[in-house]
Amino acid sequence: MDFNLGDALGNFWANMGFANLQWQQIVMIVIACILLYLAIVKKFEPLLLVPIAFGMILANLPNTGITDAPIEILNLVDAPLSEGETGVNYVVSHAQNYEAGGLLYYLYQGTKLGIYPPLIFLGVGAMTDFGPLIANPKSLILGAAAQIGIFVAFVGALLIGFSPSEASSIGIIGGADGPTAIFVTSKLADHLLGPIAVAAYSYMALVPVIQPPFMKLLTTKKERMIVMKQLRPVSKTEKVIFPIVVTIFISLLLPAAAPLVGMLMLGNLFRESLVTERLSKTAQNELINIVTIFLGVTVGATAVGVTFLTGETLFIIALGLVAFIFGTCGGVLLAKLMNKISGGKINPLIGSAGVSAVPMAARVSQKVGQEANPKNFLLMHAMGPNVAGVIGSAVAAGVLLSLFG
Repeated sequence: MDFNLGDALGNFWANMGFANLQWQQIVMIVIACILLYLAIVKKFEPLLLVPIAFGMILANLPNTGITDAPIEILNLVDAPLSEGETGVNYVVSHAQNYEAGGLLYYLYQGTKLGIYPPLIFLGVGAMTDFGPLIANPKSLILGAAAQIGIFVAFVGALLIGFSPSEASSIGIIGGADGPTAIFVTSKLADHLLGPIAVAAYSYMALVPVIQPPFMKLLTTKKERMIVMKQLRPVSKTEKVIFPIVVTIFISLLLPAAAPLVGMLMLGNLFRESLVTERLSKTAQNELINIVTIFLGVTVGATAVGVTFLTGETLFIIALGLVAFIFGTCGGVLLAKLMNKISGGKINPLIGSAGVSAVPMAARVSQKVGQEANPKNFLLMHAMGPNVAGVIGSAVAAGVLLSLFG
């Protein structure tokens, strides 16, 4: 066969990414680079945003095949013609070949099948101290109040025209819990996973930017200066019983929430039982780090320009922001009410930590409180609503899955 240099170079160019780059892919790569800037330079949730943004880059580079599904190749063989037939008759032989899919296609199955989010919860549970919540059970109410953003966005999405399943997936962004948002969306509206996951993790990363203006708007300086009494000590027995009781109760109440709540509480039991130190350390470090990489990269890879850059995506991002703001405001307003009832003993700022961004939301409460009163130490008080928000978002997910799953 004669070799034609011109044809070879033409084929080489046709197969290059530069020759197949579309404007949507360019826009998504720019957005991914902005997220990388926020993660690396501004240090906004780098453990989440770096893999998500890099996954977006990989998915929007043409001709890499890294997200392609496997292709089934059928073996066709000649078959005898029936009497009176002309031409060639092909049938599929029993032997079939497969062209393997791309790397991210296979890694994505852990996200699609709802495996990664519960494993993330296992690690979160192993890193979480529920002591502040046990010491102050009223924190559960604040964690519940902060979930109001979920249902506000749910109603808003229905009014815009989204289906109940899609509205549920959009609303869960208001819980400020990326794994929960991914878990619900993978079950109810997996075609929206890209924009919902990017919105959820972006707002989690922007907690220090979004929350303080609304916290200050809804509170007076006098309220922000309130110094709260030290929490009572919590015994080991209480800490061991808590995850067992919570798992049994919530799973009986909302079976759909069992994967998230069960793994969260199992991780916490590893931590608090003091007899599974190796398992606790693995869940806190190696396991959650590996799963975070896989989850982040594959979630980012769902943000493909052609499907991501639509008016629907803009609505989702806007509704997610509304949900997050309402969640913050709901927690603060209920904390203000509790402060009035208690005679001025509760700093309303801890209510904003009822969203599920652990521990960043609690740190924001601490920071805003110290700006008003340098002697104010709200971190442990805010951790109660914060961890209650983790449970609350999982419960809200269970409600939505039970209704529309």
